[in-house]
Order: sequence, then structure tokens, then C-alpha cells
Amino acid sequence: MDYAIKDGILMVNVSAVQAVALAVITYFFGVWAKKKISILERLSIPSPVVGGMTFAVILSILDGCGVMKVHFDSSLQTLFMLAFYTTVGLMASFKLIKKGGKLLVCFFLAVSVLCFLQNGVGIALATMMGIDMHYGILSGSISMMGGLGTAAAFGPFFEQTYGVTGGTAVGITSATFGMVAALLLGGPFGEWVIRRYKVKTPKKVGEPEPELRIPADTEVSVTDQKRANTPTMTDELMKAGSIVALCIAGGMIVSSWLGHFITLPAYIGSMIVAAILRNIGDFSGLYKVDGKGMNAVADISLVLFVTMAINSLKLYELIHLAIPMMVILAAQTVLMLGFAWLVFIKLFGKDYDNVMLAVGGIGFGMGATVNGLANMQAIGEKYGTSARAWLIVSIVGAFLIDFVNALVITWMGTLPF
Repeated sequence: MDYAIKDGILMVNVSAVQAVALAVITYFFGVWAKKKISILERLSIPSPVVGGMTFAVILSILDGCGVMKVHFDSSLQTLFMLAFYTTVGLMASFKLIKKGGKLLVCFFLAVSVLCFLQNGVGIALATMMGIDMHYGILSGSISMMGGLGTAAAFGPFFEQTYGVTGGTAVGITSATFGMVAALLLGGPFGEWVIRRYKVKTPKKVGEPEPELRIPADTEVSVTDQKRANTPTMTDELMKAGSIVALCIAGGMIVSSWLGHFITLPAYIGSMIVAAILRNIGDFSGLYKVDGKGMNAVADISLVLFVTMAINSLKLYELIHLAIPMMVILAAQTVLMLGFAWLVFIKLFGKDYDNVMLAVGGIGFGMGATVNGLANMQAIGEKYGTSARAWLIVSIVGAFLIDFVNALVITWMGTLPF
């Protein structure tokens, strides 16, 4: 770390390794704060958001007051981003997709359409309010369907590619709003649908909950922070790290080749290589890529990548975007609830599986897969579980939608509005 004083302002440069160290400190501060402040735990606000936002607010105040400016070396942040999205690609198993049947395909197609609608609403409102339409996409499927990880990845991409000021801050702030809204609205929406349409549920209120049974070989949730606490053997971590490194190396070649035809985020090539490698292993039986080691690599890379991205936010850049963001995010909330009712309930049918899909869809359609599963668990504890819906939301939310969303975002970002 080096520093200098320029025009009375302390200028601090944080190296890549020091940026990782700060991310570790702010992450564990977030863990501690969640234990002390119960509402943060109740709303399932991620520890990187709690710790990182606190740190970012302090730095933004110091910057805004002309006291200190901090520049972070983001090279290792990029590496962690590539590692995380590679693990997402490694979860893309066609065998798992087959288990979900036709309902999985219909649900996947529906949420893919929702990606377009979220961006369409964002672009329309941003254009009407006279701001860059890319802010509408950042507050659209980047942060809503994509969540924190996608927002942290595409924010810098939009800043560099389209010159969008404060793109990362807009994306991450929108994603944080979406996660809170999804957790607050998902359960009540499910309750409303069950009562309004007198949906038949697996059990009556008050009955003990039967055990949730899903296929034992279903490994799809790579973002569940609890998995990282499971003890792992050195050889499992070494195997997982080696596979991820090989996919990143191969993905750089693929991304370089694709770059001659279309501008895509850096992680797309790694995801493609990882998905191919996963399915070769599934169908040949020569090797297995999932397990405790891979889940640990996924969790650690996601935590460090997102925390580093939040630490370096320039929140003061959001001041002139406050009202437009509020308008767009309010519209996204209405869109999500309307889509869940019209598509998952009215179109798919008024049965319990579809109620659970709607509840789970609200969760990851505005936040993350783990939010969707949390919403489903809350309804399931009262009315009974739906193993089919749980499997479908896990598979679509954990990896399928990330592929589609990345392509939709990239394409709509180039539209001449």
C-alpha cells in the first residue's frame, strides 16, 4: 500500500493482495454484524453486503468530504469472478435438467422471458427520465435476475464498454434492494395465492412437516454459504481448484475467439468450457466434478469477489440517480409480482407445485437462488414441501438462467436507444 497527498487530499493505492485482505476483514465484520443485528439475519442479507456496504459508505464519505481517495487493484477480484462463474458452469448438467421434465422447461422459458421484460421496463423508464438506458439494464435483469454476482461482474463491464458512471454501484445497490424485496414479498404472495384460489396443499396447517426428498445426486446450489463450512479434504480442494484453473485457462482462449464476433463478459468462455467438461464427465463416467471441494471453491470465490466489488464502490455517484433508481426498482417489483401471478399461477395452473415455483421464482427473480429456496422453505414449513418445485428452482436458478441472462444483457446493451 502506498499513499501520497495531492491538493490536500490523501491518495491511497491498495494492492491486489491488500484488497483481498480488506475483503476478508469486511466479510467477517459482516458475519459479526449479522449475529448482533437480528433483522439482517432474518432478511438473509449476505455478509459481504453488510460488511462491504459499511466499508464503502465510510470511504465514500471520506472521498466526498475531500479527505481521502482510495484506489483498489482489481486484478485478483477478476480472478475470483472467473473462478466463481466457472463453478456455475461446472454445475450445468444435462442429466439434472432431464430430471425436471416438461415443467422445468416451461419454468426456464418463462424466467428467460422475464429477463427481457426486466430489461425492457428498465430501459423504457430510464429513457423516459432522460438517463442512459444502460442504467435501466443495470437495474433490470443484471441485478434482479442476476443478483449480486452478476451485478458485480457487469457493473465494471458497462463502465468500461459504455462509459456508464457508477455502473457497479447501481447494479449492486439494485441487487441488494431486490434481495430484501424478494424475501419480504415471496412468502406473503404464496399465502395470498393459496387462500384466494383455495389451493390444495400437501398438509394442513399445524401438521408435522414430512421430510423433503430430492434426488441424492442433485448438486446444483453453488452459492449456499453454509456449504463452505463443511469440512473438505485437501485432495478434494486440489482437484476442484485444478479443474477450475484448467477451465479458466481454456475459457480465456474461447473468450478471445468469441471476441472477434461479439463483445461478451470475460467469464462466458470459462462457463462454456466448464459446462462442456461437466457433461463429458457425466456421460462418460470417467470423472466427477462436483462435491465438497467444488462447493468450497464456489463459496470462497463468490464471497471474496462480491466483497471486493462492494468495498470499492463509489456510492456518491448514486446521488444524481437516486430518484430514477427508486422509480425503476418499484416498477421491477410490480413486474415481478404481476409476472408470478399471471404466468406461474394463471398460465401454469393453480396447483401447489406452481405456487411453490412462483414463490421460488420471486426469490431468485429479484435476488438469488438461496432467496428463492428460503421463500419456498417458509411456505413449505406451513403447508408442506414440493420436491419437484425445489429441484426445478435449484437447477434453473443455480446455473441455467445465468447463461441466458448473460447473453440477453450483452445483446440488449448494444441496442441503439
